[in-house]
Amino acid sequence: MDWKVPLADVQLGVEEERAVLGVLRSGWLTMGAVTQAFEEEICAFTGTKHAFAVNNATAALHLACLALGLGPGDEVIAPSLTFVATANAIKYTGAKVVFADIESEDWLCICPEAIKAAITEKTKAIMVMHYAGYACDMPEILRIAKEHNLSVIEDAAHAIGASLDGKALGTWGDIGCYSFFGNKNMTTAEGGMLVTDNDDLAAKVKILRSHGMTSLTWDRHQGHASSYDVVALGYNYRIDEIRSAIGREQLKKLPGANARRKEIIQRYRTILASKAAGLGLPFGAERGESSYHIFPVLLPENVNRAKFREILKQDGVQTSFHYPPVHQFEIYRDSTVNANELLWMTEHVASRQVTLPLFPQMSEDQQDLVISSVVKALEEAGS
Repeated sequence: MDWKVPLADVQLGVEEERAVLGVLRSGWLTMGAVTQAFEEEICAFTGTKHAFAVNNATAALHLACLALGLGPGDEVIAPSLTFVATANAIKYTGAKVVFADIESEDWLCICPEAIKAAITEKTKAIMVMHYAGYACDMPEILRIAKEHNLSVIEDAAHAIGASLDGKALGTWGDIGCYSFFGNKNMTTAEGGMLVTDNDDLAAKVKILRSHGMTSLTWDRHQGHASSYDVVALGYNYRIDEIRSAIGREQLKKLPGANARRKEIIQRYRTILASKAAGLGLPFGAERGESSYHIFPVLLPENVNRAKFREILKQDGVQTSFHYPPVHQFEIYRDSTVNANELLWMTEHVASRQVTLPLFPQMSEDQQDLVISSVVKALEEAGS
């Protein structure tokens, strides 16, 4: 469909074209100097010690779980209001996912009190997800983790460029994972990055990322090694130079793009608050600096979501919802006992949530179309 206002839109220009052409002309297409430079730039940008570029954020999350030694018999507490990859990465290791509820209708991130209630003698880690690029309550979550000797993984797929108390999201826990998928604030088409300040975890990730090998093809090409050993059951989670080249250019544009996203969301909030009675606008409070990845709203309970979205679709406005709760998927229905009680807020919010269009190059006319369509749909889709 030819949308008048798409849900998201990628910003790629001549800078990315030149960077890709430079890689093609270099003759070195897999992990090499460009990837190393990309990793160094992510370290500088986030203020972290180690960064590992990988083929996607799911791979980064899986490597995080492996590096922390998670496995059968372990439990990991995670939100259900997230993309399924958050939970899948845990399940890959044989560990059990234990879902915890979100904070409130205003803050759609995992709730520290719910985390505490979910801890058992089998709990080994907490995996948070900074929903929409807004910070989880990391000081309190880290306090809980320290009290119970638990590791913390940050799914920061939405949160590149976001911070809390001046510290980058993704760098608060033991390991953080970013996504560079095609709809993210910066993209490499597919791709991700794992960051950590822990030298021991970094050493494990370095081995596990590439088949458990002690040296890479680039190392041998540079004369830093002549052979290799295989010391662990590793994976092929490497990124290529083309995507790293795109990522380096995208990273330069990220601060400006995130600032523009903030402006668009502020205008959305101001106008919708006055024109769209009853529409919930989460994340109205202050907690750090968001990356403003998506713009979620909550429909009044009397509004039919399918009809609401169809009206916007007829107006040429694309919408989505983030996300179907993971605990309601067939494969995860045995992960939580009495889920309706324990995850009440998650289910209450997820059934009413709609994501409206947001991208840096969005025009005021496009935004006005979205707003007018929302106001109309609230009236026509109400019961």
